[in-house]
Amino acid sequence: MRRRFSRRAFLRSAAVSSVAVAADSRSSWGTPTNESKYEPGRLTEWVNIFLGTGGHGHCYPGATVPFGMVQLSPDTGTAGWDHCSGYHHDDNSIVGFSHTHLSGTGAGDLMDFLLMPARGRPYHTDPGDAAVPGSGYRSRFSHADEAASPGYYSVLLKDTGIKAELTATCRVGVHRYHFPADRNSYFVLDLAHGFVDSTEGKAAELGRAKVLSAELHVVGNDTLTGGRRVSEWAPGRYLYFAMKFSKPFTGVGIVADGRPLNPGTPNASGTSLQAVVNYPLERDETILVKVGLSAVSVDGALRNIDAEVPGWDFDGVRAAADKAWESELSRATIESPNEEFKWTFYSSMYHSLLAPTIFHDVDGQYRGMDLNVHQLPEGGKNYSTYSLWDTYRALHPLYTLVQRDKVPEMVNCLVRMGEESPDGPPVWPLQGVETGCMIGYHSAVVVAEAHEKGITGVDYARAYKLFRKRAMVDDYRGLPAYRELGYVPCDEEWEAVSKTLEYSYDDWAVAHLAGAAGASEDKELLLKRSRNYKNVFDPSIQFMRGKLRSGAWADPFDPRGMGHFQKWRDFTESNSWEATFLNQHDVKEYMTLFGGDPQFVAKLDHLFNQSSELPPDAPPDIAGMVGQYAQGNEPDHHVAYLYAYAGQAWKTQARVRSLLTTFYRNAPDGLAGNEDCGQMSAWFLMSAMGLYAVDPVSGNYVFGSPLFDRVTLNVGDGKKLVIQAISNGPDRPYVQSMSWNGADYRKSWIRHADLVAGGTLVFKMGTRPNESFGAALEERPPSFV
Repeated sequence: MRRRFSRRAFLRSAAVSSVAVAADSRSSWGTPTNESKYEPGRLTEWVNIFLGTGGHGHCYPGATVPFGMVQLSPDTGTAGWDHCSGYHHDDNSIVGFSHTHLSGTGAGDLMDFLLMPARGRPYHTDPGDAAVPGSGYRSRFSHADEAASPGYYSVLLKDTGIKAELTATCRVGVHRYHFPADRNSYFVLDLAHGFVDSTEGKAAELGRAKVLSAELHVVGNDTLTGGRRVSEWAPGRYLYFAMKFSKPFTGVGIVADGRPLNPGTPNASGTSLQAVVNYPLERDETILVKVGLSAVSVDGALRNIDAEVPGWDFDGVRAAADKAWESELSRATIESPNEEFKWTFYSSMYHSLLAPTIFHDVDGQYRGMDLNVHQLPEGGKNYSTYSLWDTYRALHPLYTLVQRDKVPEMVNCLVRMGEESPDGPPVWPLQGVETGCMIGYHSAVVVAEAHEKGITGVDYARAYKLFRKRAMVDDYRGLPAYRELGYVPCDEEWEAVSKTLEYSYDDWAVAHLAGAAGASEDKELLLKRSRNYKNVFDPSIQFMRGKLRSGAWADPFDPRGMGHFQKWRDFTESNSWEATFLNQHDVKEYMTLFGGDPQFVAKLDHLFNQSSELPPDAPPDIAGMVGQYAQGNEPDHHVAYLYAYAGQAWKTQARVRSLLTTFYRNAPDGLAGNEDCGQMSAWFLMSAMGLYAVDPVSGNYVFGSPLFDRVTLNVGDGKKLVIQAISNGPDRPYVQSMSWNGADYRKSWIRHADLVAGGTLVFKMGTRPNESFGAALEERPPSFV
């Protein structure tokens, strides 16, 4: 997802193996492991919290609950692309523990309200230099002294000998610190801490966010409250806190905009506020801190604490968090002798449940996209952190299978956001603010998919009014020219080819909503417009390509380049090789532009067999390379499944299996690219189960190559979907035959409606392709339906 800082490309390649081995009726992934280690009731033990915290995964390892508003996590750095989450596995010092974090994004923000325990003289209110121990409140640490599980994190701070433990509820972070005896013990609360552009000089060195205003209040001898408004990636967002200590402090010293205030000053405001909370400890002691968050007010933060953590039972909060994770993870259970796959599966499940995040108080108040305070209807929920350009592809389809009960509230939230926002339909909303990151307006896709899949409790006619305005009226990022010309001219608009392709898909989604609203004329117009992708396809070279307003093709052209002026000009985090396959809804018609099925397959083969070399100015997100295919970024995530549309499902099976086993590992750098709020993991989860929604709006899934012997999904209303793979193994990627509920099944795709009705889907796997499976026209996935 959207890059803002340069880094080296993370290139990996893969080759499809089709080595024949002797057939075996049992799984041949290897010798079965000791199953006593795998307890079905303890799925949290199969989550590696540190997966994705290295490389360029941009994940954080701290404590949170599923979809929780609080993400209480250590920050090891705040400047540069690889600190978008605040933590990187290669670092060796911790700045402190802040309460909000982004999961795997390619842009940075949050890291609100840093708290750091410290001891000794002098007191520090700056983090100091990572290369100079003792120069600030930062402390060195070792990974050997870290531990983490869902809802829990701990670490020993080497420079002070203080052990930190973190857990959380939805809206409250709970800290537990074990201090050695020291009369100069203290906490630092830093309200200026946050993500910064690595080019911003001293501010970058100190991790100083762009704070518009902040306030801090000392309440009695055990509570601090306050808040801040920040102008970062989400410009102008508000957040408040209430912080309660289990032991009364002896005093609080405040530094406001670099100036120490008089001792005992209870209130402060400014753009850079720090507080030193004093604890003269005569013996070893444990101090707990609970921090409630609210985007509405300090009073809201206090109410959130009272409702969620009224006492001081750290272990009880941790146990409740673990139970919440266990409940969510148990919606999918797997059977496989391969432990690596189990770790990767449940770690991916964990990542898929970190966003969107709850963004309202316990009393239903929330700060809307107009930055005003609103009240939810009874039982309603408000969310934040929708990385829609990424997550519409696999994460939201996954939710329609295993989080079906939550889909209506997520969809209603998107509609409400669009109505409240001066910017219209959500694109990338974060804490009540539209970041405007990425292209298209793919909230339309999530809403249309929900309608197609029969999700109830949503007013789709109301939603259509919102998206019709964007599609038909708004002056938004090249849309007027798109409506006039049928494409976005590349001499007038950045990333014009990608915008044309993604607006075409959004037209497809909005057309479905028009149908739901009974707007038949609009529907037909939008369906016609959804084929505008043809207008940027150059048949003479069979590539998507930038087109000028005059209708002429832009020169020079290099399918590996980012556009005719380079510097990412015509494409969004991709090049023409990738964009040429960015067709999800009209694949059958699209194949005719290449001359037919064989020619389309040949072009797909060329994509995967090209050199992986990229131009020097390529975005770092183009990563995880196989030829010019990039598993490390989202535009390619459906492409391996396109072979099935041409009747060569066996090539999809081989390629998907190779991608699954090459680019996902149980390691800190086990992701090919940014996690992107669950999308990278959702691709693994869906593909490992043998399913993928190439076109989420269609309500169909295309079959791939399942990794597991058996997967059981709770698909809602007490129904279960069982996916079984017989004779599976590392050299058995090919589907020999299939059955659905005991009956022979020849299609290379299946309807969502069938799966959520419950049943058993059986793949029989083998070492050699069955080229006849899914080859007949009637067996191939439909498109434009």
